[in-house]
Amino acid sequence: MAETTDAIVIGAGIIGAATTLELARAGFRTLCVDSLPAAGYGPTSGSCAVIRVHYSTFEGTAFAYEGYHYWRDWADYLGVADERGLAEFRDIGCMVMCTDENGHLKKHTDICDEIGIPYQRWDAAKIEERLPFYDLRSYFPPKRLDDPDFGHSNGCRLKGSVFFPTAGYVTDPQLATHNLQRAAEAAGATFRFGRTVTEILTGAGRVSGVRLDDGTMTSAPIVVNVAGPASAKVNAMAGALDDMTISTRALKQEVVHVPAPDGVDFFNAAFPISDNDIGCYCRPEKGNYILIGSEDPACDPREWVDPDGYDTNFTDQWTHQAYRYAQRVPSLGIPSRMQGVVDLYDVSDDWIPIYDKSAVDGFFMAIGTSGNQFKNAPIAGKMMAALVAYCAEGHDHDTNPLQFELPYLGRSIDAGFYSRKRPINKESSFSVLG
Repeated sequence: MAETTDAIVIGAGIIGAATTLELARAGFRTLCVDSLPAAGYGPTSGSCAVIRVHYSTFEGTAFAYEGYHYWRDWADYLGVADERGLAEFRDIGCMVMCTDENGHLKKHTDICDEIGIPYQRWDAAKIEERLPFYDLRSYFPPKRLDDPDFGHSNGCRLKGSVFFPTAGYVTDPQLATHNLQRAAEAAGATFRFGRTVTEILTGAGRVSGVRLDDGTMTSAPIVVNVAGPASAKVNAMAGALDDMTISTRALKQEVVHVPAPDGVDFFNAAFPISDNDIGCYCRPEKGNYILIGSEDPACDPREWVDPDGYDTNFTDQWTHQAYRYAQRVPSLGIPSRMQGVVDLYDVSDDWIPIYDKSAVDGFFMAIGTSGNQFKNAPIAGKMMAALVAYCAEGHDHDTNPLQFELPYLGRSIDAGFYSRKRPINKESSFSVLG
């Protein structure tokens, strides 16, 4: 006889664990299933886990600012202890370089003014005061090493940046996910690791549960796809692709891990930095290291892969990112041995996530989140739980979308912004910046 429960969440990454927690808190008996041995062991564990508020859309910005407050008040949000301790949020701010390409962040700061998000405009002198090891010569557009103009300034200098104080990063994203697991378990949820979903059970036009790779079945009227890079495969398994105008794909990403220059206390002096002049972002890492990622400039090829089989080795992309950042920090030493992370993003067509129901009654999705949604996990979990309850009450989210209240901000957003059936959002950055 099949096990029965109220809701099944597929995927125990940061978004899946948060969704499991919020469904359990909303009164749903919830089972979270993941093929890996523990929560947060997939791409979540390789996340740079930057918490920031600058997005290119009003909804994205409001959602992120709401999310910031949960990380700031992490212990209160969880409400339970974890035998491994709680993840640390380094609440140290984030700096974004102002360039012609990003409109000197006027659009971003206008949105911040509307919402009430604090920020500071720094001129070049302020940047150099805070980061005396920085070289503010401009190199735009970002280039690869085989470009004859690589390393040659375009003759201009960066004139300023915007510093957002309500930002930072989480030092251990896997531990943060484990914290969510423990909170979810305290609320009555269960987790099943090392098991793969092989079939989404349906009948009479709606979902009825899942079958696992060991042959066991669990019946439930609600299934939520939070499978990360495998999200498209899970949607196909459920027969939920036909009415989607936005699709998701797995994208290979590499993050560079290099020591800070000699004599530079990067860990204490710096903060997460977004720099589209060189097409990189970075943040401090323990041990006085620097993590360097790509902001997906036009010069960087995108390697779309099968999440069940891809090359996990570093490529020359690692070298390009390291050397691009060395334009900004000329004293940076680049080791001969490549260190860092090779993992996957789950990316939607416009790099904005899908938080939605599906054409299959009872089947929901929180997908296309990789690269820019770690920070939003707690509030995304809350919205998914609210969406499940809204649809269970008989509302048609497609024609009358959920108006979801952001508790900290005291304002609502139209959850239809994240619809699977939306047109491509032309306000998106079409990059990891979201």
